[in-house]
Amino acid sequence: MASAIKKLAGETVIYGMSTILARMINFFFVPLYTRILSTQEYGAYSEVMSYIAVLQVVLVLGLETGCFKFANSCKQEGRDDASPFSVSFIIVGLLSLLFFTAMVLFADPIASAMGYPGYKAMVIYTGGILALDSITAIFFARLRYRQKAFKFAIIKTIKIVGEFGFNLLLFFVAPKYMAAHPGSFLEHFIPATPDFSYIIFAVFLSCVLCALLFTTEFIHFKIKWDRKLIGQMLIYSLPLMVASLPGTINESLDRILFRFFAPEGSVWRSDLGVYQAAVKLAVIMNLFIQMFRYAAEPFFFARAKDKGSKELYASVNEYFVAFCMLIFVGILLYMDIIGLILGTDFRAALNTVPFMLFSYMIIGIIFNVSMWYKLSGLTKYAITITLLGLMVTAVINVLFMPKFSYWASVAAHVGSGLAMLVYSVWLGNKHYRIPYDWKKICEYILAGIIIYLGFKFLQDITQSLLLRTLIGTIGILLYLAFAGKRSGLLARFMVRNK
Repeated sequence: MASAIKKLAGETVIYGMSTILARMINFFFVPLYTRILSTQEYGAYSEVMSYIAVLQVVLVLGLETGCFKFANSCKQEGRDDASPFSVSFIIVGLLSLLFFTAMVLFADPIASAMGYPGYKAMVIYTGGILALDSITAIFFARLRYRQKAFKFAIIKTIKIVGEFGFNLLLFFVAPKYMAAHPGSFLEHFIPATPDFSYIIFAVFLSCVLCALLFTTEFIHFKIKWDRKLIGQMLIYSLPLMVASLPGTINESLDRILFRFFAPEGSVWRSDLGVYQAAVKLAVIMNLFIQMFRYAAEPFFFARAKDKGSKELYASVNEYFVAFCMLIFVGILLYMDIIGLILGTDFRAALNTVPFMLFSYMIIGIIFNVSMWYKLSGLTKYAITITLLGLMVTAVINVLFMPKFSYWASVAAHVGSGLAMLVYSVWLGNKHYRIPYDWKKICEYILAGIIIYLGFKFLQDITQSLLLRTLIGTIGILLYLAFAGKRSGLLARFMVRNK
């Protein structure tokens, strides 16, 4: 078990290299965006990205996970394990092509309906992002299945560095060039004055670059039509597509609803921009969860038939929660420094960060405990779990956003996550029980919260930034000592270094 967890940790680091880089670059650009763009423009960018996040999940149809399930089955039965990836490519490719065509044909009315008249190009870029990302998702899944973690990380990294470079060129070079050359060809793609559409265009260009990096993979990719396998994969994967929506919806639904339910008299795009800027500070938690997910999903499937696999899954969840709470404590006790990332106009919602960190951790735990229906093939239950989360998210936002603005969104994140977690655990205990030690897990959570609140109180009674940082560091070390002792890692470390 120890060696298996060690291997998972190693793969998590490799897969996470590109994800870490992406989040680091996002951190780099948050100060830029929150100092060049207005709160309203940042809100507009956040709204568009919310549509991209939701539609991306829909267009892939849950076939990434379906590929792992059926590729492993084909391999065990002596059949070609490349067939599931071929089938997925056909389905996702055709759907993405149809979607992009529709976005191009109806770009003008879509832009006007969204309240962005004149931004036809932005709608086309959005369609291109979704189509290209959906298609390349199947190739990335194939790399994960073949355990080509380094190649996965390299392609992701090039895409991210490309986005970084395109942002720099667009924000710092393109406006000067267009000012010096009126009527330049660039004006067919972006406006002369920097706005939120620059970010969307940079993302689109990075997606084109990523697709080109898979050219060799595509040339050697054997496309096979298997009608029976298509039906089996869709039956298995479509519920997973629905099941993967809660995390995305917890990220996105509030942004979509803001234009309809923001408090009367408020500038909803401005409120949305301030809130989403604060959410960016909680991104480290989401980063770790994404890293973990990339490595854990194929890891869990590969060990489904091993002796003691359920105990292994339970241990993984404990370590996962312990590390998440370290991130929780670390970010919050260094908030004096981390908060400076945002421009001064964007710091009004910093108090939401603790709750967003907690909600992200809940989503990560849900991923762990949801393995019961993926491993047992009972993916139909994913729909009921998801519907519960959707209901809680929608109800809280609709009822309370008109009065409490983004605080209703924060409550919806936490409430929806808790509801889905409790329901999933209850169902899992009935159909595929995994012996999670919830007492131990709660101890990690409570210890992190108590340490944060206690040391935050000490920070609040001093004005010195240096002293506040020192107090925060002591709090982090205290949590590390507790988690190390409770998990047994501290004892093993001491024995090893005697």
